[in-house]
Amino acid sequence: MSTHSTPFITPDALLAHWQGHRRLTRRVLDAFPDDKLLSFSLGGMRPFGELAMEMITMTVPMVRGAVAGDWNAATSREPRPKHELLRLWDESTEQLNVLWPQIPAPRFQETLTAFGQYTDVLHNLILYVIDNEIHHRAQGYVYLRGLGIEPPAFYDRS
Repeated sequence: MSTHSTPFITPDALLAHWQGHRRLTRRVLDAFPDDKLLSFSLGGMRPFGELAMEMITMTVPMVRGAVAGDWNAATSREPRPKHELLRLWDESTEQLNVLWPQIPAPRFQETLTAFGQYTDVLHNLILYVIDNEIHHRAQGYVYLRGLGIEPPAFYDRS
């Protein structure tokens, strides 16, 4: 029995997968009317503008931590207007593209403690951030439908 395992997915393929989700989430964010992004909610859930800030403040800090061990997540989660959220989303997407190739491939298998409290293998920590985005995007779909707006096709990540 070999102790060497071949990864199921390469780091480049994982980034491409994540960026597909990010493109779709950005379209959901863009579909919101400006006046509803920070005020509309259902069932006691937070407005989508707050959820978007959470996603923004998780992405780059997680990858920066993976690259340099810098787990400072000092980015504010204060609500922002739609144009500012879209700008921050685009900036974090570009930062992700710059930082990602700096993660050495073996690091994805290392156990790390992110932000001083979340200990897991790096690929699991990253998958958590992706899963969190998908979860909150689904809330955005519910909100858009509640507002009478057809959300983007969930399967179109182009």
